Amino acid sequence: MLLQYRVSAIAGIFTQFFFGFVRIMVFWSFYSNINTAQPISLSQTVTYIWITQALFRLLPWDGDSEVQEIIRTGNLAYELVRPLDLYSLWLFRALAQRLAPTFLRSIPLILVAILLPSGYSIGLPSLTAFIAFIPTLALAFVLSATITVLMNIFTLWTISGDGINRTIPALVLIFSGSLVPIPLLPDWMQIILKYMPFPGLLDTPVRFYTENLSINELPSYLAIQLFWIFILILLGRLLLRIKLRSIVVQGG
Repeated sequence: MLLQYRVSAIAGIFTQFFFGFVRIMVFWSFYSNINTAQPISLSQTVTYIWITQALFRLLPWDGDSEVQEIIRTGNLAYELVRPLDLYSLWLFRALAQRLAPTFLRSIPLILVAILLPSGYSIGLPSLTAFIAFIPTLALAFVLSATITVLMNIFTLWTISGDGINRTIPALVLIFSGSLVPIPLLPDWMQIILKYMPFPGLLDTPVRFYTENLSINELPSYLAIQLFWIFILILLGRLLLRIKLRSIVVQGG
């Protein structure tokens, strides 16, 4: 169903290109006015920006609007009588919600970004960088889906879901590397963020792509992503089970 929204994808590509150029110009200015060495080079930063723009729709910006709507209207009752595991159903819906729009936008954007003039184009990864990029990107999609499901589940507790739908995107924007590359943040913040789930959504795969992280560090970063996926699935299933024991469906 999500693959049908091609016009929305095209509009999104133009939007991501515009903001990509704005971000690149900001960092060009930053690097042009400093004399100290930075933990990530300008060329790596430009590539970092294009990859984060391409993967914009991967991030859990909101919950599943259809799931949240059936919770508000009471149609959740129909979901409960289906012979399906409710958490698994919502998880795979969330995966589709992240995968389809991301692929529709990312592939054209990356292909065009490769053809841009030097200094503005995306760099191609080495074989080892690409090998590290693929599994971390796959786990990033799963991690994003688990956060999306949590946002759906919190709607069971709050009905409107507006609070969680605004809080999570703000945290994601700041701590995933979507706004500023994580290597450019203060050292003390980087140490804390390394063990949080948000960099695993975007920063981790992109830094392996740009070779800002070496393949020798791959096992530890995969372990962190897998740990948070396990924790968030466990938490989501626990919260859903607790709430379904006392849920009241209003209406006729």
